[in-house]
Amino acid sequence: MDNKIRIQKIIADSGFCSRRKAEQLISEGEVKVNGHPVKLGDKADPKSDIITVSGEKIKAEGIPLRYIKLYKPRGYVTTMSDELGRKSVIELLTDVDERVYPIGRLDKDSEGLLLLTNDGSFANDIMHPRKHVTKTYRVTVAEKVSETMINTLMNGVEIEENVRTAPCTVIVINEEPDRTVLEFTIAEGKNRQIRKMCEAVDLTVKRLRRTNIGGVKLGMLKPGQYADLTKQEMQALRNAMGVSSRTEYGGTKASPKNNANRGGKRKW
Repeated sequence: MDNKIRIQKIIADSGFCSRRKAEQLISEGEVKVNGHPVKLGDKADPKSDIITVSGEKIKAEGIPLRYIKLYKPRGYVTTMSDELGRKSVIELLTDVDERVYPIGRLDKDSEGLLLLTNDGSFANDIMHPRKHVTKTYRVTVAEKVSETMINTLMNGVEIEENVRTAPCTVIVINEEPDRTVLEFTIAEGKNRQIRKMCEAVDLTVKRLRRTNIGGVKLGMLKPGQYADLTKQEMQALRNAMGVSSRTEYGGTKASPKNNANRGGKRKW
């Protein structure tokens, strides 16, 4: 029986990084199996082969999995580290021992719901464009918003040369003389998409907060707080991705443990 698996999947399932990042590291020659460089498409046996990334050995078996939601405050970046010395969301996870990483991103000036995990397969499914996992944003703009603007945004706008957004839902939540609050629901995740969409119709974003990903809500979390996803939230994400309720993502399930910042490891 062939126990070999594609190396990028082994790396992602170990929680080291996402599958996309693992593929990049393989292409850059940073990954070795039993001391030998590998290329994209190569496979390995996670039980018997020694896999290293930039010299660091990958622990491919027995990884406790974490699925976390965080209220990202403004001013934090969603990279694991930042060459400019800016604050990373990872610094907020004060009692998370596992090496989790953000699923997707929120730019530094945006806030709200961010999911983090060390489960590469799960992260890959959430981000995959074909899964159409919806995300909802509460957006405050400085201007009065016309019906024409709303229709233009909903039908899709060009945010870069030859890059057009897919149809989405935009509704007006509140109107005041000096601001309008909008709610965007989109099923894609282009870089700084909401801000670029607003720019395309001459709207100035004053505040941008993500409130929902695939049925998972911010709930009572305050900026900087986090919690492990509940069983119900995990099921909501499975439903959003269109996968079976029996679907399990790679690795070893975590055992319960108290978390001083709300929640704890849970077995899913």
